[in-house]
Amino acid sequence: MRVTKATVRRACAVCERTLLQGEYAFRFSPDGVEFADVCPLCQDVALEYGWAREGGPMSPALSPHARRKRPRWAQLLGVRNGEPEPVFPEPILRRLSNGEAALVEAADLFNASLFTRTVQGVARALGAPLVSIVPLSGVNSELVLTFAWEITWYQYRVLPEASQPIRLADRGADISEIEAAFTDWNASLDESGRVVPNVAR
Repeated sequence: MRVTKATVRRACAVCERTLLQGEYAFRFSPDGVEFADVCPLCQDVALEYGWAREGGPMSPALSPHARRKRPRWAQLLGVRNGEPEPVFPEPILRRLSNGEAALVEAADLFNASLFTRTVQGVARALGAPLVSIVPLSGVNSELVLTFAWEITWYQYRVLPEASQPIRLADRGADISEIEAAFTDWNASLDESGRVVPNVAR
């Protein structure tokens, strides 16, 4: 009789990052009934959502940083509490070309999303990534954000007009898998982990 090992894919319920084999995850309940895995980087966010931690009281426990629960639309869109700081101050934005302004807007939208936790978490382990922001041709204003390290990469689609402007589009395990069109590394992560496009200031 042959015994085969069952593969169970576990992902963080907040940032959707696939959890590594043996990686410790916290269990939270968004609704008080079902429990979901949450990675260590996102446990504070789960508390801010008002999710109940397994083993704790079933009434939502709020972290000291959470003064009020975020509205449902903010949770769905991945917008954090408070307004995120723009990548560049407003007077600089007025001097940018349309193409540069689109890159800055895409960076601002990504920086306001919860997907930054995934990128920042990988950057802590593997160092600063190569970053590109590439507008796609066509009638809509969709852009592609790519974050690449030697052994992994993530690609996000940014559509500013959409109800959910950021979504994970693709990811892989080797930088050579990325299409050449997305390897014009025209952005970077700053010290706080925010995406900053390389535009003339």
